[in-house]
Amino acid sequence: MKKLAFLLAFFLITNQAFSGSKEQEEPAGKKKFDAGKVIIDHILDAYDWHIADYGDTHISIPLPVILFYEGEGYFFFSHKFHHGKDAYKGFRIAADGPKKGRIIRVMDDGVTPDPNASFIFDLSITKNVFSIFISAVLLCWLLISVARSYAHCGPHRAPRGLSAFLEPLILFVRDDIARSAIPEDKVDRFLPYLLSLFFFIFFNNLLGLVPFFPGGANVTGSISVTLTLSLFTFMTLHLFANKEYWKHIFNTPGVPFWLKFPIPLMPVIELVGVFVKPVVLTLRLFANITAGHMIILGFVSLIFVLGAAGTVMGFAISPLSVIFVIFMNFLELLVAFIQAYVFTFFSAIFFGMAVPDEHH
Repeated sequence: MKKLAFLLAFFLITNQAFSGSKEQEEPAGKKKFDAGKVIIDHILDAYDWHIADYGDTHISIPLPVILFYEGEGYFFFSHKFHHGKDAYKGFRIAADGPKKGRIIRVMDDGVTPDPNASFIFDLSITKNVFSIFISAVLLCWLLISVARSYAHCGPHRAPRGLSAFLEPLILFVRDDIARSAIPEDKVDRFLPYLLSLFFFIFFNNLLGLVPFFPGGANVTGSISVTLTLSLFTFMTLHLFANKEYWKHIFNTPGVPFWLKFPIPLMPVIELVGVFVKPVVLTLRLFANITAGHMIILGFVSLIFVLGAAGTVMGFAISPLSVIFVIFMNFLELLVAFIQAYVFTFFSAIFFGMAVPDEHH
């Protein structure tokens, strides 16, 4: 079912891409709905937070643009770009090309990219970055409140409210994830990181399903975010790895000597596996969350795509699309938990492999 829905979203994007040459045939003043643009604009990052459109008016929250170019710093808000239509201080948001959606340096005409432009160091607060700040504040407030509740109630009273809701999740991460993959005497070393990882991914997955501000950002569907989380796991793994871990890589026990010398076949395979681990974590979370957003938007866009072909078709498909959107949202609630669990569980497995007992 999910694969079929993903193919539908893919069809809508490609259909709109190939039908772009026909847009000039639309009557003047009638703007054609571009499903592909709507879906892609949602799953990609942006320099402002789009809220809604009212006619030709775009309602959005401008975000800070922070640039360093040729030794000079630039600070302004993204509304100066007028939703990507204008240039400001020699910069603009690329509308196409390999740097589409990113800030580039332009010539004096404000349109032509500067072929001699040097590297632009971009520290702007984009939509995903702003969403991470919001989720971090909400998570800190939530978890600190729970910790204070435990401290106030003491160990002999049952938790209430948020504490009662979060306690099963905390115990689940500790008992079913950390303790099942990491030696018992080393669990406490990794548990704070695993709890932070699980709740960060789970909370952002849920926040991404909220269709209005401050939700709706595709944070965990951004490959830069998932890559950063994977690198945190990668660095934590090798920071706490013991000598037995390195021994298994460079001198794997139980493997014939001729597979290690003179051609170090097994060490090479093990080293490749070391760098494959974060890649697998990155792509799994990125692909699943992005696919979910595309599928939901694909079903919504189907109403407008068929409605453009005929009003009757638009009304006919609307109930079915709404039913599928509701179904997919409930399914994505499950996916939000599963992906947080999978990422955390694999991280715990890698940590367990990094601190094996000497007799292992």
